[in-house]
Amino acid sequence: MKRYFIKLILVFTAVLVNSCSEDTIDLEGLGSVRGRVVAVGTNEPLENVKISTNPSSSTVFTDENGEYLIENIPSGDYSLAAQRDGLLAQFEAISIIADRELEIVFEMDIETAGNRPPDAAVLDTPADNAVDQPVEVTLVWTGADPDEDSLTYTVTLRNDENTDVEIFENITDTTYVLTDLQYNVKYFWQVSSSDGINDPVNSNTFAFETASPPNNRIIYTRSVGDNSVIYSANEQGDTEIQLTSEANNSFRPRRHVATGKIAFLQSVGSDTHLFVMNEDGTQVSQVTSQVSVAGFDLGEIDFSWSDNGARLLFPNQDKLYSIDVDGSGLTLLYQTSDGDLITEVDKNDNNGVIALKTNNLDGYEVEIFTINAAGMVLETILTGVSGAAGSINLSVDGTKLLYNQDISGFESSDYRQLDSHLFIYDFGDSSRLDISIQKPSGTNDLDARFSPNEAAVIFVNTSNDGISQRNIQTMTILEIANRADLILNASMADWE
Repeated sequence: MKRYFIKLILVFTAVLVNSCSEDTIDLEGLGSVRGRVVAVGTNEPLENVKISTNPSSSTVFTDENGEYLIENIPSGDYSLAAQRDGLLAQFEAISIIADRELEIVFEMDIETAGNRPPDAAVLDTPADNAVDQPVEVTLVWTGADPDEDSLTYTVTLRNDENTDVEIFENITDTTYVLTDLQYNVKYFWQVSSSDGINDPVNSNTFAFETASPPNNRIIYTRSVGDNSVIYSANEQGDTEIQLTSEANNSFRPRRHVATGKIAFLQSVGSDTHLFVMNEDGTQVSQVTSQVSVAGFDLGEIDFSWSDNGARLLFPNQDKLYSIDVDGSGLTLLYQTSDGDLITEVDKNDNNGVIALKTNNLDGYEVEIFTINAAGMVLETILTGVSGAAGSINLSVDGTKLLYNQDISGFESSDYRQLDSHLFIYDFGDSSRLDISIQKPSGTNDLDARFSPNEAAVIFVNTSNDGISQRNIQTMTILEIANRADLILNASMADWE
């Protein structure tokens, strides 16, 4: 019994001694770790980075210099972590030694540092160097990303006509529709793929060429918003092409077949000037600058090609000017003797005859007559009548003149016409043919032009209320009852 009691005392003593020994090691085995956290590549100090150990001890954050210090860490092996949102977490294996200070520097990179860039897009449609493409083309490509990131695309479009670069951004699909392309132009397109992390990756560059423009012999205007826009169409009124921008007020187009150019009027600030462009609407250039086109009513003013497309004739108040299509050679040709305004002009290059329409400040007291290149009056077609008249157009052989006249003789401050008819004047016998005898009552026939073969006329028919829709119609001269709509909601037609 005594021996058993002695053994029990020895065991208790051993346990007590051992317990006191462990407490002594913990207190004496404390170390610390300090260091700095910087950005990879720049060594810029990183603030507010969380520094902690595993197993857990204290947690601290780096200061504005990127520095940190953890004290009183029990000796042993740990994993030291550096963590901050947007950065890749860093881990370092460390051993804490009693009464020692360990120094660890972390270099941290952005969270996406390991992300791979997207694959270059593969261009599918149109095929490289495709030809005869329409002026509205759907681009199709294939895109992929090795990390399956969501991609956005940017399409870059260039052409061989000028230095313009069009950029279409933030495309989330792998298709894009190009609109308002020009005919007969070679385009170059490229797709850039972006994952929002890495630098965008460019595809190869493909090319395609648009088709030649259709043979649209009719040009006209239509109101779009607050502006007048010029269009072309074929002789059936189909294949409509918009030639001028909706951002500009462009009107009164006149086509010259031999040069392949269209002259037209366009508002420039508070003035109106002559411009020319290709038949497909490209290469627009301003002709007049020193002297504007001006007169009684811009909606009534007309000009004329001259010298086989080398020059243009245009009115400015009571004066008639000539100018080269490149804007040079401005010349005064004629001036009215009584101060009446010149509103319309048409020239026949075959015989050199110029037809003019003049009127007073209200648009009335109309005179329609012809002059030669020297300004000498040759023949008076219309004078001494009441009411409005105009839309003069000489036949190709110069033997006839087409014009309109309001036979009601009505005159008002708003220049309203009540019963405008189309007439053909014959210079040979001074006769007049009324070709509007079958016109619907309550309407006006206006803005008439001969067809290219002069067997028909193209003109505008509209209600005499002055505000209704205008429609372009055609009518053969020998069958004047067969008028037909050609293009609806349009005006100022020309047919060459």
